Amino acid sequence: MKRLNRLFYERDTRVVAKELLGKVLVHEINGERVSGKIVETEAYLGVEDKAAHSYGGKRTPRVEVMYGKAAVSYVFIIYGMYYCFNIVTREEGVPQAVLIRALEPLEGLDTISKNRFKKSYDELTKVQMKNLSNGPGKLCSALSINKSLNNLDVINSNLYVEEGENLGFEIVASKRIGIDYAEEYRDFLWRYYIKNNRNVSVL
Repeated sequence: MKRLNRLFYERDTRVVAKELLGKVLVHEINGERVSGKIVETEAYLGVEDKAAHSYGGKRTPRVEVMYGKAAVSYVFIIYGMYYCFNIVTREEGVPQAVLIRALEPLEGLDTISKNRFKKSYDELTKVQMKNLSNGPGKLCSALSINKSLNNLDVINSNLYVEEGENLGFEIVASKRIGIDYAEEYRDFLWRYYIKNNRNVSVL
C-alpha cells in the first residue's frame, strides 16, 4: 500500500486525526513488517490548546520538534515508563500534532505479542489479545516505538503510515483522555475513534 505523503499531514490537525483512522501504522524491524490499523486518535492544537505541550508557545528541547515540519514523529514518555507516539501536523512554526491512541494489530502478531507479553500470539488469552495495542503506551510497546524514534520523518523512514483498505466505518468524536487539567479544553471533542472497534482504549 502507498505511504501517506507530507501534504496529508500539512492540514487542519482535527481533519488529519479523523482521516488517520483506518490507515496503517508500520514499523519495519529487522526486515519484518509490524503493523496495526489506526482505530483511535487525538488532536492537539498547539499554542491555543491548554492540553498541548506547546500551549502558550512553550518551547523546550522536548517540544521543539512540534515547531518543525509536518510528518515528523513526536515521542514522549509519561509516568516515567510509557511512551506515546504522535505525528506533527500543520506548517512549520505551528506546533500541533496527532496522538495515535490505539491500533488493531495486523502484521507481525508474534513479534507484537512477544513485545507485550513475552509469549507468541497463539499463547495469549482473550484478555491479552484485546490488550495488545488498545492504548498509546501499549501500541508503542507492541511496535517497539521508543524515544530513539523521536524526531523521525515518517515519510521516508522505517516507521510510517500507509493507506488502509477499509473505509466503511463510522467515526465517533469524544472528549480526550486524561486531560482534566486543561480547563475548558478538556471538553472539546478532539478524540476520534472507529465505532464498535474492539481495540479502542476507552468507549
